[in-house]
Order: sequence, then C-alpha cells, then structure tokens
Amino acid sequence: MTPEKIDIGASIILIKDYLHNLQNRICAFLEVEDGEATFEEDQWQHQTGGGGRSRVLVGGRILEKAGVNFSHVQGIQLPPSATAKRPALAGCHFQAIGVSTVIHPLNPYIPTSHMNVRFLMAEKPGAEPIWWFGGGFDLTPYYGFEEDCVHWHQMAKEACEPYGEAVYPHYKKQCDEYFYLKHREEPRGIGGLFFDDLNEWGFQHSFAFMRNVGDHYIKAYQPIVEKRKTHAYGERERQFQCYRRGRYVEFNLLYDRGTLFGLQSGGRTESILMSLPPQVEWKYNWQPEPNSEEEKLYKNFLMPKDWI
Repeated sequence: MTPEKIDIGASIILIKDYLHNLQNRICAFLEVEDGEATFEEDQWQHQTGGGGRSRVLVGGRILEKAGVNFSHVQGIQLPPSATAKRPALAGCHFQAIGVSTVIHPLNPYIPTSHMNVRFLMAEKPGAEPIWWFGGGFDLTPYYGFEEDCVHWHQMAKEACEPYGEAVYPHYKKQCDEYFYLKHREEPRGIGGLFFDDLNEWGFQHSFAFMRNVGDHYIKAYQPIVEKRKTHAYGERERQFQCYRRGRYVEFNLLYDRGTLFGLQSGGRTESILMSLPPQVEWKYNWQPEPNSEEEKLYKNFLMPKDWI
C-alpha cells in the first residue's frame, strides 16, 4: 500500500525529537542500574549526509558493554538489504532515522537485550516519497527464568494492545521468525516484537506505535536487570555466557538487516559493530551436561513459545 502524503520536514523533526529523548532515557536508566560507569559519546558525520551520536558504556559494575546509538543518515541509493523485498525502490535516495540499543551485561543471569526503532523514507525525483516505520525488541537469556520471560512478553503485549488484539501475536511471530539462526536451527533468544514496512495505519498512528514500542523497552528490561544483577555467579556461568554470545555474533554478522544496511550504506563501522559483545568464545561441538541449568536453556526457553 502506498503511504499517505506527509510533511517530510515536520515529520522528521518530530521523529528526531522523540528518538533523542528515548536515547537519553535509556542511557539514564542504564547508568542508574550500573551505579558506576557512564556513557561516552561520539558525534559523527555520514559520508553522504547526516550523521549521529553513538553512546557506549564499557567495563561497568553491572554492564560489561552497552551501546545506545542515534543516527539520521542520508544517501543517494538504498543498499541491497533494503531493496531485496522492495525492488521498485532500487536507486532511490533515502533517509534513515533510528535508535538502536544492545546491552551485554557482565552477570550471566541478566539477559542480553536489543531494541531498535526506526523510520525510513525513499524517493525518486518527481515522485512522492515512500516511508515506513520498523523496529522491536528481543531478549537473549543465558540462564532462563520463566517469570522474566512472562514479564518481557507482557510488556510487548501491552505495547501493542491499543492497536488491536491481533497486533501482538503477529509481531511476536515475526520476531520468532526473524531472530532465528538458520544454520544452527535454533532461536537467538526468547523473542519479543519485530515489525517492518509499517505505513498502512497512516503516519500519526504508525508513529505512535513506534513510540509505544520504544517506551515499553525500558518497562520490559529494567525490572529484569534490577532483579538479577545481584545474582551470584562463577566461572562456569561466565564461560557459558561467552559461548552463547557466539550465537549473538553469528546472527548479527550473517542475518541482521540493520548491520547489513549500515555496512552497505557506508555507515560508521564503529557504531554499527557496537552491538558485538566484548568477550565471546566458540567451542567445537560443545554440548551441555544432561539435566544441567545450561541444558534447561535449550529445552525450556530456546523455542517459539506462548509465554502469556
């Protein structure tokens, strides 16, 4: 469906204001939870227009690495990752605005989390711009707690409820299907929400939904961090965390559309790859011990499941 005509300049101002505020709020909540480390900020320019501000926290008391990036980039041609499902947009000028967050906690009992919300616009000379929203959030635990998974999905459902009862099941299913490592035949984590190409609701409704998803990320993640950050752990748990982080790296480098879009469009490599964990390990043909907590992750959590 062709989206409605909008005032591009005014719309981009509204979106940027919201995303700047969202980046500030996420960084503030993470600094409070960590209680020790603070974010460093880099401002950068994109080679074909626009730029961004990257904020990264490393070596914290609770957070081993956290990245919260804002970007607004412009280009003369949409990269292949954006036109694979939209061949008619090949060769279009584009603008992409978004906030992307990836949190790698030090404590293996705190899950890794990811959130992204974005707006893209493509246009050719003499034609009306095409625009759409996308984003979502997902959770990657190393040691599973059912109550955490239920809470995470309750917040995902709450974010969707004002927009119809079919929205959460639809975007949950899309998340389960998207964050799946085909070569491993396993999910990356327990999912959440994933949406793309959203414009059929009109600008105001679609923008409101994107905001609701962004706002609910903090509501979903903060209680889990607060609950698990004092959980005792040892070298065994850290080794398993580093092993499972390997799956995170594999997904981001092989499949993640945001990573591919950034690299293919000439984005800032340091900001794009801030999603990768600081320590990771690959073990040849490793298998969890029977009836161990590590095996429970595979048997009880790493599969598509109705958590609520």
